[in-house]
Amino acid sequence: MDAQTNEYSGDAGPERYDAIVSRLAQQDKVPWYKKPNLRLLYLIMLPSCIGVEMTSGFDSSMLNGLQAVTSWLDFYNHPRSALLGLMSAMYPLGGIAALPSVPSVADNLGRRSSVLFGSTLMIFGGILQGAAQNFAMFLIARFILGSGIVFALVAASSLVGELSHPKERATMTCLFHVCYYIGAITAAGVTLGTFAIPNNWGWRIPSFLQIVPSLLQVSFIWFLPESPRWLISKGRGAEAHAILVKYHAEGDEISEFVKAEYTQIKKTLEVELKNTEMSWREVLSTPGMRKRFIISSFLGLFTQWSGNGLIAYFLSPILDNIGIHDNRTKNIVNLSNSCWGLVNATFLALTVTRFPRRRIFLACTISILIVFTAWTVASEEYERTKSSASSQAVLALIFLYSPAYNMGFNALTYTFLVELFPFHVRAKGITIFQWWSNAAGFFSQFVNPIGIGNAGWKYYIIYCIWIAFEVAFVYFMFPETSNRTLEELTFLYEGDHGREAVRRIGEEIQHEQGYGDAVARDSDSVEDIDSWRGHGSTTHLLADWE
Repeated sequence: MDAQTNEYSGDAGPERYDAIVSRLAQQDKVPWYKKPNLRLLYLIMLPSCIGVEMTSGFDSSMLNGLQAVTSWLDFYNHPRSALLGLMSAMYPLGGIAALPSVPSVADNLGRRSSVLFGSTLMIFGGILQGAAQNFAMFLIARFILGSGIVFALVAASSLVGELSHPKERATMTCLFHVCYYIGAITAAGVTLGTFAIPNNWGWRIPSFLQIVPSLLQVSFIWFLPESPRWLISKGRGAEAHAILVKYHAEGDEISEFVKAEYTQIKKTLEVELKNTEMSWREVLSTPGMRKRFIISSFLGLFTQWSGNGLIAYFLSPILDNIGIHDNRTKNIVNLSNSCWGLVNATFLALTVTRFPRRRIFLACTISILIVFTAWTVASEEYERTKSSASSQAVLALIFLYSPAYNMGFNALTYTFLVELFPFHVRAKGITIFQWWSNAAGFFSQFVNPIGIGNAGWKYYIIYCIWIAFEVAFVYFMFPETSNRTLEELTFLYEGDHGREAVRRIGEEIQHEQGYGDAVARDSDSVEDIDSWRGHGSTTHLLADWE
């Protein structure tokens, strides 16, 4: 099926039933910054959830910088090739080990508890890393850091999407990955400032400072409300309703928008949760779910195997290969590239949501292919001629790579994942993405230094071939998910049954009576499903996709 034809809503009367909440949201012309409650929500989100990615950015940039810190090199006996790859790869390996238990924590204990748990683990890992006395202790610390980050990432990305107002949801989830560069800039600046310290504090200071983002999450997560969708799924509808009223309607309890939004969330969850086991089997239970599984798996591979790992973790040997050997120069390039990444990633995060998701992902993969092919050609030219022009060309292409990657894989990855998966498998869906992303990261970070050291520019050809495959996969497999609420996307792949479910939910939104009583009832259960009798479980509903 062509990705552009994944439409699941039909017409019913004067407007599509599935677009009611989206239409009401767009009719609200008051910007978020003029709404005190919503403004406060977004400000708290920044350190508590959106800032989670600062840890990953700090990690990659710090390890890049430490490779140009003499005291670190001396302490660990100048690690190269396999040993350097193992140091880098322990971070994603920790994530791989922890991921099977992530959905249980996020779905059973709540999004906030999962962020808190993961951040606490990372604080412990960061302290251990800074205090490392030998190679093994450093590896264990990085393993613990990688274990903690996945709990925080999966829950925080879900929480941002589930708490944000529908008007700003896409932009807020796009900004989630931008914080990677805040961490990267901080680490690059710190290592630039400490690389000349003649003792071990030259590398211990950056290592200890990796706990700062996690300290922010632990401090601010208490002020952030829980996901209304998670609360409704646990029979706490009154609490969910209060959150929606406070932040999405500025305290207006008779808001038509909140009434429609609450009803849409409640009725959609009833369809999703009726007779489901909330188990891993749900991820593969229907053709539509299996298609989501394939897309999220390959997206995880794409975010790590598009060449970005080379720049993120092994910039120093890449610069060595084009004749740049001075450690201070390497740290300046690292810092400059991180600053440039923050600028273009922020701009792209604030603008790409205006365009269809699939079109942006296509532009992203095609741009990466062009840049990386040119990078490979220029690297071959330098090895053959040692010309300064080819060296400068590679350096320029490293900077051009940043916006090419960021327009899709940085700005839209979590936005797309939150939209792709229904609530009852959202944490598992993002976990699947994280598993493949960490597996790809572990493999590439272990293999990259070996490939760069042994094959030089020829190693880049493998990436060029893979990126060409990415272009084809996005074209044929990625659906369009823009301009819809999360509930409107629940039945993205479910054909006629999905259209019927959307129609019934739309009718409920338009004709719901006794709304106050319904909210009170939801405090005890979400079993008010008489109007859905005969449709069976979510698994049955999703089983007849054609």
